Amino acid sequence: MDSDSLLAKPGECMQNACMPAITIRHVPEGVRDALAARATAAGKSLQEFLLGELTEMAARPSVEDLLAAVRRRKAAVPADVSTDEILESLEDGRR
Repeated sequence: MDSDSLLAKPGECMQNACMPAITIRHVPEGVRDALAARATAAGKSLQEFLLGELTEMAARPSVEDLLAAVRRRKAAVPADVSTDEILESLEDGRR
């Protein structure tokens, strides 16, 4: 194998060479230890564990996005029941 075959060609990535890195400074020791323990329990390295957690976090919609979706849904389907009627129904169910 020649040295040219080990180098990435323009536009190609080798392993993680093209992935950005994130550094978090000033992590309290207790936080780091707790995360390391979770990683160990999951049979993963700390980096693998944190990458999985970050990936899941990024996949979830933000609270703001969820609220916006609820508002859109609510606006699209007007309520035919008043607040008073809902409260009355709740009270009737408690009796």
